[in-house]
Amino acid sequence: QVQLIESGGGLVQAGGSLRVSCALANGRPFNLYYVVGWFRQALGKEREFVGSITWRGGRTYYKDSVKGRFAVSRDNAKGTVALQMNSLKPEDTAIYFCAAKLGGDGGPGTYDYWGQGTQVTVSS
Repeated sequence: QVQLIESGGGLVQAGGSLRVSCALANGRPFNLYYVVGWFRQALGKEREFVGSITWRGGRTYYKDSVKGRFAVSRDNAKGTVALQMNSLKPEDTAIYFCAAKLGGDGGPGTYDYWGQGTQVTVSS
């Protein structure tokens, strides 16, 4: 069973930045077959896709409302994936989840493995 662990998140003022990271719980790096995505769920709302990256090739996809503000990247040395969030807005407040699947081209859709989530709160 693949388990994911998120780290980072927290409280920030509007306009600020936060970074959250995702790693495999077993400490191994993501391999070439993984696609890693980020989702978020605000209180009372459905979970939504935020962005993703393919480990092979580093191809990224983003939700329209975060393009230019958020960036998903891979750390080849650490074998982890990060979501850098800049120019944060109060409406970005949510629990952010890391998800992964083997194969595919990224983007929204079905992911097989999920982390527990980390809270991101943006104050106005």
